[in-house]
Amino acid sequence: MILKASIFIIFITLFVHWETSEAEAQGDIGRANLPPRGWNSYDSFCWTISEEEFLKNAELVAQRLKPYGYQYVVVDFLWYRKKIMGAYTDSYGYDVFDEWGRMLPDPGRWPSSQGGKGFSEVAQKVHSMGLKFGIHVMRGLSVQAFNANTLILDTTTGKAYEEADRQWRAQDIGIKERTCSWMKNGFMSVNTKLGAGRAFLRSLYQNYADWGVDFVKHDCVFGDDLDLHEIKVVSEVLNELNRPIIYSLSPGTNAKPIIAKEVSGLVNMYRITGDDWDTWNDVSVHFNVARDFTAANLVGIKGLKGKSWPDLDMLPLGWLSDAGSNKGPHRYSRLNLDEQRTQVTLWSMVRSPLIFGGDMRQLDDATFSLLTNPTLLEINWFSSNNMEFHYVTGSLIRSWLATGRRGEIYLAFFNLNNQATQMSAKISEIANAIHATSSICSGREVWSGTNLGAIKDSIRTSVKAHGCALFVLNCR
Repeated sequence: MILKASIFIIFITLFVHWETSEAEAQGDIGRANLPPRGWNSYDSFCWTISEEEFLKNAELVAQRLKPYGYQYVVVDFLWYRKKIMGAYTDSYGYDVFDEWGRMLPDPGRWPSSQGGKGFSEVAQKVHSMGLKFGIHVMRGLSVQAFNANTLILDTTTGKAYEEADRQWRAQDIGIKERTCSWMKNGFMSVNTKLGAGRAFLRSLYQNYADWGVDFVKHDCVFGDDLDLHEIKVVSEVLNELNRPIIYSLSPGTNAKPIIAKEVSGLVNMYRITGDDWDTWNDVSVHFNVARDFTAANLVGIKGLKGKSWPDLDMLPLGWLSDAGSNKGPHRYSRLNLDEQRTQVTLWSMVRSPLIFGGDMRQLDDATFSLLTNPTLLEINWFSSNNMEFHYVTGSLIRSWLATGRRGEIYLAFFNLNNQATQMSAKISEIANAIHATSSICSGREVWSGTNLGAIKDSIRTSVKAHGCALFVLNCR
């Protein structure tokens, strides 16, 4: 009975501590002073998600993941596209927009949007769950709106934008030569040197704020498709709005640290890889990128009304769709458990935003345990000195270190080989990497639960193929 009581007290203490930490962190979430956490519809629904499906997923996020700091629920791309025969990612002529050339939710999938209400009712329902609402948007101006030559709204007057004694229209500001490389029939850049171009962007983001949007994922403006002018204008607009909106950039194909330094202070998070799907190759290519961005000291630096975070993309775990599919979810993640642990551990050690992509209606116990692992969540929000060490060019074994807020040391071994591999690290090398003087450590391995006892010289273990080992060390 004494043993059971002691275990119960320890459990309650840990639970209360996490709940207190999470509650204290809530004030930092809206300003992205911590890496954002949430759910995004893309990996499980592609672009075809309906209002009913979205709200059900949001409800389950509120019930199951919100206690662990997951706050944002985001509708990914093409919410304005009619789900009818002939409509796909780069089709033309199926989008819904208003008289000012601004996208509106497809009323066939989003019935509450009828009557020009946009996402207002959806956002209200999400907020009533204690969550924050987000949407995906594309660069600049819709090709459809350009061809329709819609007027541009002046938000200061509520009327058509006028300058030089005339009203300005979409074809005055659209840059046809700068359409999105992977959606040429979809969207083009606007000329931000023109007052009318800036007014158009202001009308977009003011509209999103009026709907109650808390998070914007801005696509086709970063990496290979960099449009620094548009990013700057959008950042200025968001900075002026009364409503705090997290500003996220996507995608980040070929996004190097030197490019990220130009945008990091303007945004809150930015994708630094292409789309990440549930294949081992997609996971493994993140290691070099993660190393480069942490080495460049870009993690958690000053951003828009808070901090900014390099984003390794959504976690394709649980019940998913296929890349580019026009259908809803129908299969489980192809990553095995060891590969999933590797992915979530790397994301946490890098302090990447944690955005879950699987269908919440089919959330299995194993996936839930990964998403809510207390050690990973602690590392993701509160660790520092995050770095890769022991790196050898071309090596398929990687080691990462981080320091905890109570002085603990986190050590992760990652085995990128196709067979089990012995991995080790000397305590002296760990201490030297984090500028510590400790010589004797004790600790545990997270996935096996193994208590290591006193460690005087080195840590050595066999790591499964594509797997990882995660150690929590206390040194003196």
